[in-house]
This record gives sequence, C-alpha cells and structure tokens, in this order.
Amino acid sequence: MPESAIPAYITSLIRHFEDLRDGTHGGSATRKDKEAHFEKAVQLLAPIARQVLIEINRSLLLNTGQLTETGLRRTADGGLNASWVLSWPEQRAAGIDPIMLQAYFGGGFHHPHLRGTTVHDWPLNVFSDEDAAAQLSILRAIASSDLHNLVYRADYRIVPAVTANPPLCGHNSTPPSTTDSTPAWRQARPPTYL
Repeated sequence: MPESAIPAYITSLIRHFEDLRDGTHGGSATRKDKEAHFEKAVQLLAPIARQVLIEINRSLLLNTGQLTETGLRRTADGGLNASWVLSWPEQRAAGIDPIMLQAYFGGGFHHPHLRGTTVHDWPLNVFSDEDAAAQLSILRAIASSDLHNLVYRADYRIVPAVTANPPLCGHNSTPPSTTDSTPAWRQARPPTYL
C-alpha cells in the first residue's frame, strides 16, 4: 500500500513504534531536540484542538462553555505540556473535571503523547500542518470520549443540548433517583426504566 493511502492514525502508530525501536522522535535522539519538535507540534496542534472544543461548545454545550489554554509549560517532573480546556456551568456545578485536550512530554518519557481528562495516551507525532490536520479525528475522539465519561461521572444533565430539547419518545427521560440523589442508573442493579 502506498504511504499516502495509509490512514493517518496508522502512520502515527508506525512512527511511534519506529521511535521506540530507534530511540528517536522525529529523527532526533537528544531530549533538547525532541523538546524542540514538541514545541513546534504544540503550535501546529493548537488550532485543531481549539476547533474540536469549539465544535463541542457550539453543538453540545450551546455556547455556554469557556475555552482556556495553558500554552507550553514546564512540568514538575521536568517535562513539558500544553492544554486546551473546555469548562461550562453544569460541569462546574456537578464538581467534575472539564473536557481537556493535552499534549504532554513527560520528563522520563521517550516521546510525547496526547490525552484527555479521562482518556489517556495517544502518540503525538506532529511535524507539519498536514500531520496536525490529520489529528482532527483523534482529538474529536478524545474529547467525545471525555464528555461521555464525564456524563457517567455525573449524568446527562451536564449536557445543555440534551436538557434543552424535550425527549423524542414522549416519555419521561429523567432517570429515577434514590433518596441519596444517586441516579438509579449509577447503582449496581439494573434500572427499572430501561
């Protein structure tokens, strides 16, 4: 199969595994050079990460969210990271973490990765605008999985697009709750409303 026909996520994995085999990242062996690649990757990835979080904010949070960015920063372990975070009123009221897209290069790591709040560790192999654009589907999957997992930690009511629209099936879509306000669907036994 010609390299151009290989899906971007496969190319990313191949680069990742070759880096492990060769002890390099982007052709570089020293930490300093690898960090320079990472800094450029963060710059290239930033507009893609913002796009994903803006899409979620517009479509699911009904423009109630707040997007914040950390920029590149040094971590306590000597590594580097950059984060793009989307928080919103219902998430904060529920006391759960926001949706986060993070590029990080841990101090003891061989090469950098992407992660979310609840979804961890996808290889970060971005060296060009094309590589960054090819991460769009990966970042969408990370952010969507995060939102799914955050709903599990709270409930569907943290998603304004769901609570703003009446149920399509015509019956009450609010899960029954126990006396301690734990939604029944979060209990170990199967809920009766399914």
